[in-house]
Amino acid sequence: MSKTASDKLMIFSLGGVGEIGKNMYCVQYGNDIVVIDAGLKFPDEDMLGIDIVIPDIAYLIENRDKVRGIVLTHGHEDHIGGLPYILKQLNLPLYGTRLTLGLVESKLREAGILGTTERFVITPDSELSLGNFNLTFFRTNHSIPDSVGVCVQTPEGYVVSTGDFKFDHTPVNDQYADLHKMAEIGKRGVLALLSDSTNAEKPGFTPSERNVGNEILKVFKSAKQRVIIATFASNVHRVQQVIDAAEASNRKLAVVGRSMVNVVSIAKELGYLNIPEGMLIEIDDINAYPAERIAILSTGSQGEPMSALTRMARATHRKVEVYPGDTVIIAATPIPGNEKYVGRTIDELLRIGAHVIYGSQSGVHVSGHGSQEELKLMLNLMKPKYFIPVHGEYRMLRNHAMLAEQVGMSTSDIFIPELGEIIEIHNGQARKAGKVNAGYVMIDGLGVGDVGNIVLRDRKVLSQDGILVVVVTLSKQDGVILSGPDIISRGFVYVRESEGLLDEANRIVTNTLRRLMNENVNEWASLKVQVKDALGRYLYEQTRRRPMILPIIMEA
Repeated sequence: MSKTASDKLMIFSLGGVGEIGKNMYCVQYGNDIVVIDAGLKFPDEDMLGIDIVIPDIAYLIENRDKVRGIVLTHGHEDHIGGLPYILKQLNLPLYGTRLTLGLVESKLREAGILGTTERFVITPDSELSLGNFNLTFFRTNHSIPDSVGVCVQTPEGYVVSTGDFKFDHTPVNDQYADLHKMAEIGKRGVLALLSDSTNAEKPGFTPSERNVGNEILKVFKSAKQRVIIATFASNVHRVQQVIDAAEASNRKLAVVGRSMVNVVSIAKELGYLNIPEGMLIEIDDINAYPAERIAILSTGSQGEPMSALTRMARATHRKVEVYPGDTVIIAATPIPGNEKYVGRTIDELLRIGAHVIYGSQSGVHVSGHGSQEELKLMLNLMKPKYFIPVHGEYRMLRNHAMLAEQVGMSTSDIFIPELGEIIEIHNGQARKAGKVNAGYVMIDGLGVGDVGNIVLRDRKVLSQDGILVVVVTLSKQDGVILSGPDIISRGFVYVRESEGLLDEANRIVTNTLRRLMNENVNEWASLKVQVKDALGRYLYEQTRRRPMILPIIMEA
């Protein structure tokens, strides 16, 4: 590891600051870049038709010869979900724990790039050398096993990324957070700490996941009929506690939902789930057992329209029907923006007559992220010279910064960066130093990045005011109208009840075209613009709506 007079340490984020999701953090020194995590996020409400959002990696592509690899802290979608798309553009080696890589491999196999991607298993005791960096790891607690924090030794000093964490003193899998190792890293001297800010607004400590298991067990034992429980598929600890509750209440367990089936299969195969022999049954076989002997583990805790639980609530699931008296547990809290979908699912289940248990007060869910006292503990263990709160919306980052001040850090040593903003450290002094190209890439079906703000704007217009297509055929020789204008309306007005409006629109288009042709205007672009303007003004005067107007002019 060599330090030069000219090279500077740069820390920047391509995702995961000012937002929840698509985490991607980069540490660069000279000709070496190491990337920590490569996640996705789910689209905002105004991203119409978008499936997922991933980080913009243009900077990494421009500097592909410097990128030494991607190190993964754990297997949640917001930390690994972008890999199938990113690795198609930038083939890099991956470093992750066994379960994390197991979940990643399933994605890469589906994307057809498993065979071309190098993968290396790490443990909390691993040591890596990547270019000018030496990396070590430390075990953390989170809502998925095999979570680690990353310590990057650079020529300037140690940079630590906590990943997502909490301090669970009674973890389900008896794998305790390695406080001793964290303290040892702190004693060596941490130059910069990047720490999870998700629960920076919540006082106190986050309860143990084991508490949830006790509540789930109570529900399983008291339920008179079937129990249907929905949770995040990747919450393997929660899944194990559902399995334990099913065993203790003498119930068979069926798993439904593609992601849930996938995660259970992988976690079982790798030894992260202990499922008693004969407990798992196929979803087709649930009616072969008495209702009080059945439990169903399902996706749909966020009210996703096509998820298994949502389809059950709407009575459109092909294999599972919810009956009056069934117990439904929603073991998750809604991600911001999903509240109305979850609420709708709960309402529909209650209408059926199911007993629905949901909400943080029910005891069937706890967060996987540390609250304020745990965030302070991490700061005190690491004792960083500089602090960079990450993984959260701006208010969370700001609250985390205030916590750092409470434990003695100076305001001038705390940086809340924007996406892509560089924190540059040279000879132990840190400052903000410009930005790298950063943002987001939207995935729509098979299209990666081919939907931008202009397309989204058009989709918004279509969703609000509809579309009007005007079709006209002109004579090539003398420029007269041969046929049309024909006006086709979709999502604007009901044609049968708006004949007068559309007849007048037809007349305006005809008069506009004739006037332009008399003025010898024959460029199609000019004709279309004039038709759009004239028709748009009339329609707004009559309806106060601005539909998208598409003139189609043909020659014959």
